[in-house]
Amino acid sequence: MKVTLVVPTLNEVDGVRNIMPLIKPEWYDQLLFIDGQSTDGTLELIKERGYPYVVQKKKGMRHAYTEALPFIKGDVILTFSPDGNSIPELIPECIKKMKEGYDMVIISRYAQGAKSDDDDFLTGIGNWCFSKLIGICHGYPYKDAMVIYRAYRTQIIHDLDLTNDKHYQWEEKLFNTVVSWEPLLSIRAAKCKLKIAEIPGDEPARIAGKRKLQVWKWGAVFLVQTIREIFVWRK
Repeated sequence: MKVTLVVPTLNEVDGVRNIMPLIKPEWYDQLLFIDGQSTDGTLELIKERGYPYVVQKKKGMRHAYTEALPFIKGDVILTFSPDGNSIPELIPECIKKMKEGYDMVIISRYAQGAKSDDDDFLTGIGNWCFSKLIGICHGYPYKDAMVIYRAYRTQIIHDLDLTNDKHYQWEEKLFNTVVSWEPLLSIRAAKCKLKIAEIPGDEPARIAGKRKLQVWKWGAVFLVQTIREIFVWRK
């Protein structure tokens, strides 16, 4: 099993400088940064340290993933946030769990024994509600359906049709935003009864930079997606 560690960045120079040295090369087979046209020196630091990278053309996390996909060589993708929210030492545990035959392993902020120091009241309630709603509507009892820190088989991106713009465009246009594909990935993995696991992992506070979360807009899109997926798309 070959693992590609995918690291999306947008003005994360302090995170790249301080967090990436904690990640051991033996934990992955390929490292790939996806930079969203940073203006704070992040891309320059990535180049200086010799990290492989892609600079995305379209804004938004799902476009970052889609544009990076042709460069990904691993059978498994592990998405990692370098802003301090993701604890590097959990990477080996996540990969070990994937090797047990899972299609997706989520490092859950809300599993027993874990906590988030980055959530505020609103985002904490929102994450809890969406995870419960996805479980009710689509059949898997997620504790953390939204988080970026997870590993999954590369093939399920194609199997679940995650790169198809039509699954996002109406909601994104309606709410004037661009979302990531983690919620839809969680929904469709549940609908297809893929083998899913969640392991506990704390989410520390960001070490620097600004949170990109658009709480109300993204929440509205994810709500529409969750309800719509009850009635549309079958593998």
